[in-house]
Amino acid sequence: MDVELSSKIRKQLTRVPVHIAKKFALWVDLVRVDGLDVARSIPGFRDHALKGEWQGYRAIRLSDAYRAIYILRDRNSVETVCVEEVNKHDY
Repeated sequence: MDVELSSKIRKQLTRVPVHIAKKFALWVDLVRVDGLDVARSIPGFRDHALKGEWQGYRAIRLSDAYRAIYILRDRNSVETVCVEEVNKHDY
């Protein structure tokens, strides 16, 4: 499965603690190699749907404070995980 990072993700990843960036990279690799269903099945990431302003998006837990927000889109007939943000839990 393809994983697409928004333009602001790389900048956000330079501002987060190193262990958060590493856990995010692990999740991205897991999605690319094993697929989103496998990544969602890992309890430590606590993958869940969002409500309100972020309705339609999903979030994973990178720590007690940090989350990554993503949406599943169809890009040229290929399902793509589009990661929009990695930030402190403020949604």
